[in-house]
Amino acid sequence: MPGVRAAADRRSGRRGDGAACRGLHLENCGDRTYSLEGYPVLQLLDAEHQPVDGVEILRGTEGIPMAGGDGGAPRPVTLRPGEAAVSGLAWRNTTEFGEAVTVPYVRVRAEAGSDPVMVAPHLDLGTTGELGVRAWRKDESGAGAGRPGT
Repeated sequence: MPGVRAAADRRSGRRGDGAACRGLHLENCGDRTYSLEGYPVLQLLDAEHQPVDGVEILRGTEGIPMAGGDGGAPRPVTLRPGEAAVSGLAWRNTTEFGEAVTVPYVRVRAEAGSDPVMVAPHLDLGTTGELGVRAWRKDESGAGAGRPGT
């Protein structure tokens, strides 16, 4: 993505009973305003960078038990140079019937049609077959994608 840098948190956060979350960060490192609205477009990849089948990517995290709210419907986000946006992934890594799914890599597009960026969040999705993604929101903390821990 020209002028835009993406990263994922290196560690999973835990919410509630067995829910996990991982932040996605998008920083405008260009010299022009960057606007987007909606959800990151994700492609889940295995260790050989091949697509992972059998996981439904949900828009929002309301369908992920114990993940908490996701902030509602997408809103337009405008990033001036140096500003950042955040999204997040949420899942339950419950293991019941079936084979547990591990996703070492995710190809992320800021929005449909944008250039992809590869991140390595190493998701342990268990057997639920679902991954929720939150809509982009402006990062009001003032920290961009290049901050330590991302």
